[in-house]
Amino acid sequence: QVRVVESGGGLVQAGGSLRLSCAASGRNFEAYAMAWFRQAPGKERDFVAAINWSGSNTYYADSVKGRFTISRDNAKNTVYLQMNNLKPEDTAVYYCAPKVHSGTYYTTSMYDNWGQGTQVTVSS
Repeated sequence: QVRVVESGGGLVQAGGSLRLSCAASGRNFEAYAMAWFRQAPGKERDFVAAINWSGSNTYYADSVKGRFTISRDNAKNTVYLQMNNLKPEDTAVYYCAPKVHSGTYYTTSMYDNWGQGTQVTVSS
């Protein structure tokens, strides 16, 4: 199993940037696609971005395209989410998880072993 720990969240002004990290432990990290989701208070956990096992394919929610970039370093067992031009509506707890089921990248049911999340707050 792959276990993950997210870090890098914080408080930033609108227009600013943050880079989130997702450090993984366990076997065969490089075999898993990975994704970032986010959850704002009182809302469902929504897809943000995903990356396949090699990093050759990436997927983004429309709301973050052109602003966020997902990447991975399999040698370091880490996935990153570079977030630029942040907006107040990006405020949420951000979670990463390995994709453990085949199928769409976009739904939480394809993922398991979620981390504890990291809070991102964007002030206007």
